[in-house]
Amino acid sequence: MTEPEAELTSAVPGVLADMTAVSLAAVDLDPVTLMMVRLAALVAVGAPPLSYVLNLETADAVGVTKAQAEAVLVAVAPIVGTARVVGAAGSLIEGFGMEIAFGDPDASATL
Repeated sequence: MTEPEAELTSAVPGVLADMTAVSLAAVDLDPVTLMMVRLAALVAVGAPPLSYVLNLETADAVGVTKAQAEAVLVAVAPIVGTARVVGAAGSLIEGFGMEIAFGDPDASATL
C-alpha cells in the first residue's frame, strides 16, 4: 500500500465516527433507538462484518444491549428474509467477539 493509501485508510474510522456524531445530533431519536435503527439498516443492506463492528462500538457506548441487537434481527426478519438475518447474526456475533455454539458439544451429530 502506498503512503497516500495508508493515510486514507487510517482516516476512515474518524470520518465514520464524525458521520455518526452528526447523525446523532441531527435526529430527534434517543441514541439507543438511533443505533438500533442503524443496525436494522445494516441488516437490510447486507453490510459486511466490519460495518457491524464499527457500529456496535457506538451502540455499546450508548447502551444498546446484546438482547436489543438480537431483537432488531427478529424485528426485521419478516422484511429482509432469512439469508440477510443469518448473515447479520454472524456479523453481530463477530462484532460482539462471541462464538457460535450449537446444542450440546458432546452430542453426536445427527440429521
